[in-house]
Amino acid sequence: MHALTLVEPRLGLYLQEVGYERWSRVYSEGHRYNIMTTNIFECINAILVKEQELPVTALAKEMRCLVQRWHYERWTEAENYKTNLTPSTEGLLSEQYQQSLRMRLDPASDTVYIVFDGDKNGLVDLDRQMCSCRRFQLEQLPCAHAMIAIHHRK
Repeated sequence: MHALTLVEPRLGLYLQEVGYERWSRVYSEGHRYNIMTTNIFECINAILVKEQELPVTALAKEMRCLVQRWHYERWTEAENYKTNLTPSTEGLLSEQYQQSLRMRLDPASDTVYIVFDGDKNGLVDLDRQMCSCRRFQLEQLPCAHAMIAIHHRK
């Protein structure tokens, strides 16, 4: 934020005044699950450029076919998953777990832990699914700090 304010002071001041939660996913109270757009029609419009010239019933048919194809492709792909998680989610959790192996923790209670990782220490509350690094809240998946706390709790 400081670097932005140095380059464009008015913009930096404006963003501070409106509040981080209004423009930064890290501070947002909502859960957007890493989706950069919340409007599926933006995506469909970008794909169905030529079809937008069709009569409304033909356009509706093309949209149905597109969504049906997407559903079938994802369903077929999901049939091959070995767990309820996608491979990318499993990979992310595996990375978080590997990072957690280098950390140590001090329990503050049976659900709250102080995690030391040598760089960005974390305060983890497993009941509230929160960590002071905010990745747990942002991604809705355990961060490395939460992983060691979960492992310790078992």
